[in-house]
Amino acid sequence: MEVDFLLIGQGLAGTVLSHRLIQEGKSVHLIDEPKANLSTRIAAGLYNPITGKKMVKTWLADSLFPEIGPLYRSLEKKLDAHFFHPRKIYRPFLSIEELNEWMGRSGDENFQDYIDQVISKPLYEEVVNPYGGVMLKNSGYVDLNRMLDSYQQYLLGEGLLTQERFDEEKLTVLEAYVEYNGIKASKVVYCNGLGSLDSRFFNFLPFAPVKGEVLELEEGFQPEEIINRGVFRITLPDGRLKVGSTYSKHDLDTGVTERAKEEILEKYDKLIRNGEKKIISHRYGIRPATRDRKPFLGKHPEYESVYIFNGFGAKGVSLVPYLSKMMTNLLLLNQEVDKDVNISRFFKYI
Repeated sequence: MEVDFLLIGQGLAGTVLSHRLIQEGKSVHLIDEPKANLSTRIAAGLYNPITGKKMVKTWLADSLFPEIGPLYRSLEKKLDAHFFHPRKIYRPFLSIEELNEWMGRSGDENFQDYIDQVISKPLYEEVVNPYGGVMLKNSGYVDLNRMLDSYQQYLLGEGLLTQERFDEEKLTVLEAYVEYNGIKASKVVYCNGLGSLDSRFFNFLPFAPVKGEVLELEEGFQPEEIINRGVFRITLPDGRLKVGSTYSKHDLDTGVTERAKEEILEKYDKLIRNGEKKIISHRYGIRPATRDRKPFLGKHPEYESVYIFNGFGAKGVSLVPYLSKMMTNLLLLNQEVDKDVNISRFFKYI
């Protein structure tokens, strides 16, 4: 079998990049071990333009967010599946000073695309929001499990996916092409998250794995908006709630922890007034974050046919649509990617 591109991994990165390449008329084949996509599978899929304790615009927001809707809607149309859920996000203020600050920002053109309204009094009696909050737009979540499952079935139906553990020892890399188990491709792209840590080509890159844990709850309060301050709280279509998440660089052991559950519930009780809630599930994943919190895109410095598209951490849903366009331009047009995400920033460590 001969294809233009061999992609390793069918998580979020491999799914979106292969979709872009197919849209450009290129042939692809993916190698994926489904159980290896745990970090994508447990993620909330949240895309949020205002983040952090200081509530600032997320990095590259003005470039990232215009690409989110068109990309996921094009995938929905292709797959005849629904997994893209635009939702407003309500972020309660912690002080009168924050309220005043956001009143000022509401008139700032740099924030116009993301502020729906600034609310100066409590919006919900169930939420701890004595100073009101800001209602954000251009936000929401992606049901990543449904997206990955639907795309997987599409790939299998077209004969574009091999479901097995990728064994790099079987990969032959020559100047003009690569070959793997009878599949010949002009280029190979590593989209396999933390699997790239074990690659002889990319083990110099400073991944910084982060463990995240999330809960699913049942509770009577079910607003359409996502509530986000300290923890996020998403009302799913079936009425369950997804709540999380933790962020641990040190505890990378497999399995969920009581400590993380207690941390989530403690923060949740500071956000939502005590009501009866039932824990339905508790899950974890190890995110492929990076030391400088910027993704890894680019071509290997020595091998013309070896590339990487990886390291998206907790913000993959918002990062991947825009950066996949950049990666596609590199693969098809040899157009160099931006220096902030280019793996050339680490070549001195080889």
